Amino acid sequence: MSSPLLKPLSEGVCALHDLSGLHVGNFKWIQGQWKFKAIGYGPGAQVVPGGGPLTDRHNCCFAQLDEALIRAQFFEN
Repeated sequence: MSSPLLKPLSEGVCALHDLSGLHVGNFKWIQGQWKFKAIGYGPGAQVVPGGGPLTDRHNCCFAQLDEALIRAQFFEN
């Protein structure tokens, strides 16, 4: 499942990085689907749950982690 955008962290959790490599959130396997959890970073590098450049995509769900579909939905608008 590893790709330029998706990086497995543990069973049921996969990090999402934007096209420049910035960590922008995680996908979590919740109740039979992959749910996106946006992450931003504050001025002191503190994690801001639900924040960051993909705040509007927070809680989007996918049946499977398909890089092409995620790329189209999150980064090609």
